[in-house]
Amino acid sequence: MLTTFFQPPRPGGGPRPRARHRRTLSALVAGALTATALVMLPATSSQAAPAPAAQNNVDPVEGGGDLGPNVHVFDPSTPDIQGTVDQIFKEQESAQFGEGRHALMFKPGTYDDLNVQIGFYTAISGLGLSPDDTHFNGDVTVDAGWFDGNATQNFWRSAENLSLSPVNGTNRWAVSQAAPFRRMHVRGGLNLAPDGYGWASGGYIADSKIDGEVGPYSQQQWYTRDSSVGGWTNGVWNMVFSGVEGAPGQGFPEPPYTMLETTPISREKPFLYLDGDDYKVFVPEKRTNARGVSWEGNQQGESLPLDQFYVVKPGATAATINAAVDQGLHLLFTPGIYHVDETIDIDRADTVVLGLGYATIIPDNGVTAVKVGDVDGVRLAGLLIDAGTENSETLVEIGEEGSSASHADNPTTVQDVFIRIGGAGPGKATTSLVVNSNDTIVDHTWIWRADHGEGVGWETNRADYGVQVNGDDVLATGLFVEHFNKYDVVWAGERGRTIFYQNEKAYDAPDQAAIQNGDTQGYAAYKVEDSVDTHEGWGLGSYCNYNVDPTIRQEHGFQAPVKPGVKFHGLLTVSLGGMGHYDHVINQVGEPTQGSDTIPSTIAEFPLP
Repeated sequence: MLTTFFQPPRPGGGPRPRARHRRTLSALVAGALTATALVMLPATSSQAAPAPAAQNNVDPVEGGGDLGPNVHVFDPSTPDIQGTVDQIFKEQESAQFGEGRHALMFKPGTYDDLNVQIGFYTAISGLGLSPDDTHFNGDVTVDAGWFDGNATQNFWRSAENLSLSPVNGTNRWAVSQAAPFRRMHVRGGLNLAPDGYGWASGGYIADSKIDGEVGPYSQQQWYTRDSSVGGWTNGVWNMVFSGVEGAPGQGFPEPPYTMLETTPISREKPFLYLDGDDYKVFVPEKRTNARGVSWEGNQQGESLPLDQFYVVKPGATAATINAAVDQGLHLLFTPGIYHVDETIDIDRADTVVLGLGYATIIPDNGVTAVKVGDVDGVRLAGLLIDAGTENSETLVEIGEEGSSASHADNPTTVQDVFIRIGGAGPGKATTSLVVNSNDTIVDHTWIWRADHGEGVGWETNRADYGVQVNGDDVLATGLFVEHFNKYDVVWAGERGRTIFYQNEKAYDAPDQAAIQNGDTQGYAAYKVEDSVDTHEGWGLGSYCNYNVDPTIRQEHGFQAPVKPGVKFHGLLTVSLGGMGHYDHVINQVGEPTQGSDTIPSTIAEFPLP
C-alpha cells in the first residue's frame, strides 16, 4: 500500500489548528415483550408486561405509535426525495445551535441519483436489517461550504445502516466531533476532508465496510473500530484502529498509526428497522475480541417490537417517561428538545433508551438529566444532553456511588451520547458523566464545554470535570472530551481501558492562576488516580490553545502513577499555533511543545522502555 502524509499548507507549516476558527464563528454568528426471531435469545427481566396501574400519578403509558413529525420516512417511490432532503439541509446547514431536529429514514430498496447533504442535528439511516438492504446510487455528503471550507465545526450529524455507490467513486464525509458513521457500506472510497482540504478534526467510524480507500487528508485525528477498509492513505497526528480489516500497520509516531488487531469488548448500537410493515429495534449482541463488521453473515442479537417502546415525542414530561420505564417499556426518543424537571431514571436491566435525530434532553432546576441503575445491560444511545442554566452536579450517571456488582456478561453501553455545556445558551454542570457501574462500555461520546456560541465564558458555562470513572473494568472506545475548567477525565476504577482519546484544554483560561492546581501548572487532560494499579490506553492526544493568555504553561497533558500495570501506547500533546505550551507529555516525561509550528510532542510507550 502506498502511504502518503498530507498536510494542507499554511505559513509556518504543519496542520492548521481548528481552535481559533471556532472563535471566529462565535464572533460572527421513546402486552408482553416478544423477542422476534432473527436470532432467538432468552427473554430477560426487562420483558415484563406493562403494569395496568398508573405510576407516579401518571396514567398508564401505551407503547408504539407513530414516530412523530420530525422522522421523515422515504421509500423508492416517494416523489421528490431530493427536494425534501435539500429543504431540510437548507434549514440545518448552518444551524449549529438551532432547534431543528431531523431523522431521515429510508425503507429497504434502491434509490437512484440521490445526493443527501447532512446538516446539523440530522441523522440519516436505512430501515433494513442489513446496510445492503437500503442502497443509494448516490452520495451522503458532509462538506463545509457553510464555513468557508473549514470542517472543524461540522458536529452533531450521523449516517447509519446504508450502502452507497458514490457517483464519482468516493463519498465525502468531512466531519469533526459527534458525527458517527456506523453500519455503513461504501462501495467505493471515503474522503474525510472538506472540498479544498481545509481544516478538519474528526472523527469516528464503526461497524462499516469501505470497499475502496479511506482518505483522511487534513483530518487531525480519527478512530475506526470493528470495520473493513480497502486502504488508508495518510495520517496527520493520531489515527487509531481496533478490529479493522485492512488497517495500516502500527507505526506511531511516524506514521501516526496506533493499531489493535481486535477490540477487546464491543456491542453495536441498537437501531430501528422495518420487518415487513412493522417497526422494530434490533439490539446487537456483545462481541469479544471483535474484528470486522457485525452484519455480514448471521448477525447476533435480539429484535424488539415497537409496541414495547414508549415513543417519546416533544412535550413529554419526565414523570411520563419514568412511568413508562416503571411499566416495563423501553424508550424511543423522537427528534426534538425535551426539558425535564426531574431525573430520567433507568433502573431496570436490559432497558433500551434510543434517541433519533439528536433528541436533546435539557435538565431544569439543576437536576441530573439521566441516571442508570447498577443493573445489567442497559443500552443508552443516540442522545444529546444539554446543560441547563442552573448548575447540575452531574448530567449523566451510570450506576450509583459505591456500585460493586459485576456486569461482565452483560454490560451497560453508552453510545453516541453527547453532552454539551453552553453554546446553545448558558449552561453549567460540575461533572458531566460519572461512571460507577463496573464493566460499562462507553462507545463514542463527545463531552464538550463550549468554546463558542452563546453563554460562553470562563465562569458563564462553568464545568469543572468532564468524565469521572469510578467503576472497575470500564472500557472507552472513542472518547472525546474538551475544554473543562479543571480535569477533563479522572479515572479511579481498576483495569480501565481507553482506545482513542481526543482532548483540548479550555481555550478561555484567563491567566496562569486560573488553572493553578496546587503546585502544578494546569490540570491534566486525563488523570489516572494514584490508587489505581492497572490501567491501559492507546492513542491519546491533548491539545492546548490558550488564546486569552498564550503565555500559559501546562505541566503535562496526562498524569498517571508509575506502576507496572499502568501502560500507555501512543501519547501526544500539541500546542495549536503556540497558544500556550505543555512542558511534558505525561508526568515529567516527554519533550515540551515548542514554537508556533503545531508540531506534536510524542511518546510511543509509557513507561519508557
